[in-house]
Amino acid sequence: MIEDSLRTALEFRRAFARGQAAEVVEVPGGFGVLCGEFEYSHEHNQLVLDAPPSGVDVAGLAEEVLGHLEHRRISVFDDASGLALVPGLTAAGYRHETELVMVHRGPVPPGGGAGPVGLDELAPALERQWRCWLPWASDDSIAQLVNRRTARAAGAELVLTLAARDGDGAFGSWADLYQDAAGTAQIEDLATAEEHQRRGLADAVLSSALRLAADRAPAGLRFLVADAEDWPRQWYARRGFTAVGRTHGFVRQ
Repeated sequence: MIEDSLRTALEFRRAFARGQAAEVVEVPGGFGVLCGEFEYSHEHNQLVLDAPPSGVDVAGLAEEVLGHLEHRRISVFDDASGLALVPGLTAAGYRHETELVMVHRGPVPPGGGAGPVGLDELAPALERQWRCWLPWASDDSIAQLVNRRTARAAGAELVLTLAARDGDGAFGSWADLYQDAAGTAQIEDLATAEEHQRRGLADAVLSSALRLAADRAPAGLRFLVADAEDWPRQWYARRGFTAVGRTHGFVRQ
């Protein structure tokens, strides 16, 4: 039986994906989202599925909806369905990722000194970090990955980017905070520039996001999504986050 917090988090993710999409395509077991302005963004061009009906060719469905793009991204929110799809999709050339939905159940921190920042201010730091992560990427793809934050504004009632400055005044860490009218909040895209790591800046951003979300809706659910195989999941656990379920991602370039 799926627990209520996981159900709420998944409902939020579906609504956010639909809300920020330029186009929504209904498909068996879910939907596809498309955005021609940000065609390099997997987030904005993907299939979002729950439990695909028996007999549905999911790889074929991805070709039908995403065939004009250079990538294929399939998100599967039902754990059992995602696991069942692994053999077929990996054989078709997809890379499988397991994601943890983590809910904050620890005490809400007092805040960390990070604050809202506009894309125009943060864009240079975002561009430098994306070039560090993807040194082979074209100027156009980097620009899309930076500017796609503008599309997120339509995803929820509150959409903010929070950032913390280092001692030299430069933006060192940042994350997005999304919150709907019911108070459910997601913290997403938490990142720290490589030259500003190990200085407590990510803690400042995460603490500020949690405090802001709790102040707006004390009883609201606060969650994030973490890679099940990467170290940040342990960092989040030490800060009061508990895994309540798994989702799956499949990517093919």
